[in-house]
Amino acid sequence: MKGKWASGIAPRNFAWIIKDRLAISERPGGYARSHRPVRRQEEIIWIREQGFARVVSLLTSPHNLHAYDELGVAWEHIPLPLHEDPKAMLGELYPKLATWLAKEDKVLLHQEELSDRLLGVVAGYLVWSGMVPSSAHAISIVEQINSRQMGPPGRELVAIALSMEKPAP
Repeated sequence: MKGKWASGIAPRNFAWIIKDRLAISERPGGYARSHRPVRRQEEIIWIREQGFARVVSLLTSPHNLHAYDELGVAWEHIPLPLHEDPKAMLGELYPKLATWLAKEDKVLLHQEELSDRLLGVVAGYLVWSGMVPSSAHAISIVEQINSRQMGPPGRELVAIALSMEKPAP
């Protein structure tokens, strides 16, 4: 591959939550009926070329995880359930994120689209990890980064993160 597409294209709604460490985006290739395999490939190439150590899919299904393997990108599938208590999922994700980020890995989290729930997961992580002192501050940061307000589904996840056991210092 040569030319301007050799380094791929950034996923839609890509944003750094922690500069050069933790990012979010919509699912590479787009979501649902607008999903395009060629775009997915270009976006995964971009992820790989940017040096991401891992992509974490929060989708409830394992759709297209094989594409990461095909392009040599490490991935983790930690589904964020829609109709179940998300506390167990966050209890699995947050310690893993802390470990990866402590190793200075670049990590990309995605869901089908840039949703309130995805924003809530990362705002919750900022509070849970102790990087940000309050939920209101974490929500404000994530809203400013993504230029959109977080609705009730995201705020619920932040509240759940507040109630979870904190990592050892």
